[in-house]
Amino acid sequence: MSDQKIYHQPSSVTAEDGDVLILGPDDVHVTMDPDAAEETSNRLLEGSMKARGQRHLRGYTHRAQ
Repeated sequence: MSDQKIYHQPSSVTAEDGDVLILGPDDVHVTMDPDAAEETSNRLLEGSMKARGQRHLRGYTHRAQ
């Protein structure tokens, strides 16, 4: 994934007629039902916490074996 662009602005999220609309970078538009949006939210939160931990520990030379 090193050749992929990293975005620094969050996506815009709204609800309309019982669906969740997401407007992201590069003019990405996604519409999800509430269940899919909720699971995506959980996965994003889990991934962001893991990435934050990786960045925090990046400078440490000790690695568990």
